[in-house]
This record gives sequence, structure tokens and C-alpha cells, in this order.
Amino acid sequence: MTDKNKKSLRVKNGDRVVVIAGKDKGKIGNIKKVMPSDNKVVVEGANMVTKAQKPQPMAGIQGGLIKLEAPLDASKVMIVCPACEKPTRIKHDVVDGKKVRVCKKCGEQLDV
Repeated sequence: MTDKNKKSLRVKNGDRVVVIAGKDKGKIGNIKKVMPSDNKVVVEGANMVTKAQKPQPMAGIQGGLIKLEAPLDASKVMIVCPACEKPTRIKHDVVDGKKVRVCKKCGEQLDV
């Protein structure tokens, strides 16, 4: 991927987010994986799907139905501020020469 095609998201791995749209609206969880090229995120406990897994005896994998989190669009999640415990939008400020994410509601830094 070249620098021209590189995208950035307002969320990072480990951020606590709330789902604001879709079948899991209102669920809160941490981000497990971020896929900026597809504009998608994987949230713990949200967007659960059932997948049929074939057994693979050589690898020691048992077959059956497994439940896992599927990616969902990054626009469907909103960061929960650790200070005010509310879903919030973010803004960017420069503090000590570093760009940091800041809560729009209370002004607290999200990057610590």
C-alpha cells in the first residue's frame, strides 16, 4: 500500500467504544482489530456471526459451529471517554509537539 492510499481512523486498538447503529446498537466493548484500508473495526462481543468450521485432524482443529466477531464499519462506533464515561466525538490537539486525541465533551486527553 502506498502513502497516497493510506487511510487513518479515529479509533485505535484497545479503545472502548459503543456501537451506535445496527443490530448491536448500544453494546459497549473494546476494539480488537482495526482495518484502516477497509474502514472496518472488530469489537469484542459485537456483530457475532456463526461460522461452520470443517475439522482438520492434521492441525488438531475440531469441526463444528463456532461464534466469532465479524468486522463492522468504523462509522458505526463511537469512542467512550474514560473520564466522563459518555460516547463522544474527538478532536485533535497538539500537546508538547505531539498530536493527541481529545474528548469533545469534557476536554480530557484520550491518548495517555
